[in-house]
Amino acid sequence: MDTVVLGTSGVTAADVLAVARADARVELSEEALAALAAARGIVDALAAKPEPVYGVSTGFGALATRHISPELRAQLQRNIVRSHAAGMGPRVEREVVRALMFLRLKTVCSGRTGVRPEVARTMADLLNAGITPVVHEYGSLGCSGDLAPLSHCALTLMGEGDAEGPDGVVRPAAELLAAHGITPVELREKEGLALLNGTDGMLGMLVMALADLETLYKSADVTAAISLEALLGTDKVLAPELHAIRPHPGQGASAANMLAVLRGSALTGHHQDDAPRVQDAYSVRCAPQVAGAGRDTLAHARLVAERELASAVDNPVVLPDGRVESNGNFHGAPVAYVLDFLAIAVADLASIAERRTDRLLDKNRSHGLPPFLADDAGVDSGLMIAQYTQAALVSELKRLAVPASADSIPSSAMQEDHVSMGWSAARKLRTAVDNLTRVLAVELYAGTRGVELREGLTPAPATRAVVEAVRKFGVEGPGPDRFLAPDLALADTFVREGRLVAAAESVTGPLA
Repeated sequence: MDTVVLGTSGVTAADVLAVARADARVELSEEALAALAAARGIVDALAAKPEPVYGVSTGFGALATRHISPELRAQLQRNIVRSHAAGMGPRVEREVVRALMFLRLKTVCSGRTGVRPEVARTMADLLNAGITPVVHEYGSLGCSGDLAPLSHCALTLMGEGDAEGPDGVVRPAAELLAAHGITPVELREKEGLALLNGTDGMLGMLVMALADLETLYKSADVTAAISLEALLGTDKVLAPELHAIRPHPGQGASAANMLAVLRGSALTGHHQDDAPRVQDAYSVRCAPQVAGAGRDTLAHARLVAERELASAVDNPVVLPDGRVESNGNFHGAPVAYVLDFLAIAVADLASIAERRTDRLLDKNRSHGLPPFLADDAGVDSGLMIAQYTQAALVSELKRLAVPASADSIPSSAMQEDHVSMGWSAARKLRTAVDNLTRVLAVELYAGTRGVELREGLTPAPATRAVVEAVRKFGVEGPGPDRFLAPDLALADTFVREGRLVAAAESVTGPLA
């Protein structure tokens, strides 16, 4: 997608990803420009009246009782941006800031904010020039919007503060705008407030997490299937008729994926060999149930994201009948809840993957594999400490699963006395997604080694394709101890870039 055209009715997740991650150009439709002009006409008419209107001719938050005279209103709008650009801590990732800017522009183009067309055009110009405001980690409570992050973006629009250019160098915003022929915006009534009042940061991070997790849940089905093979497990528990009698869609999809990966394996079905078993352990047997529940959580979160992407979040809003009304739609609770829910599902998926890895390394439970999958156990430690690293990641994921949205700290002199903490939920979910990728990389590393150590037994064609692809990528197979960190880093990249899923799908066809 080279260009995204903004109308008045919202955007899709694909639009967000195209702008945030692929630097797609942004254009404003004639419909959006007409809606912007019409809404601005309503705001201008209200601004000319003597009666105070919140956001147009009053202060903000706890200071909303003061009526602002016309000669001070431009200063008021500048001041709200400057004072609210109070973030601290590390810089937020470029893709997050681009999503944040694009989603604010999406709401501006709805014609519900009263922002002038020239402001919207300048917002698009910033995105198209590759200018990324410096936004900091801390400053949003997820209520009244992601105030500090959005304020840092609005500050750049005014030609103030710092921003990163397309060359990756941080410079004063005024210099960057001048270099790209962009005139800084002089804000008028309501515009400063309209640029700050939305759930855009947390929503952008939700959209990107959903895209990443869609790949990771497929990856988890593949690594679970490979571990099942390496443990000489049974694929009978994956039969469609068993999952049909508990018809959770995600469970059925995960079981079908695992069954597709295992098709043609000579490693499954050895339960009555030298070390007979009646059933596999839960971490093997219940893999579709756990991954499936996470998939269903993703489906719910995707529904919430789609609704939010179709929304116009601002306060006050310009309604079609000409009224300008205050509201509470900026509260981030709907988005915050699913961000936290996803962090819980991610932690559990990582937890069950770690248990399978540990089983592969334990000679008492691995059904014939060498201790720690070592070449010469005792002389070699094998993957002992790789599992330590995986366990440390899982422990961190459990801490990240504690809901941010269960907290609220009152602000603005008790005017904003209940907040969502949705930005915090989104930030920790990004870390959780990264750590899940690493956990699955360790399971992949152990599972492929375990399969290769089953001499005389042929794995499934899909598993062989994964093993060949990961070895070709540079991740080494069984052998004496070596410096493991580079191998694990390569395995992480292999999973993160979707190569694991692609290798399996080269045999199975598209996985669900």
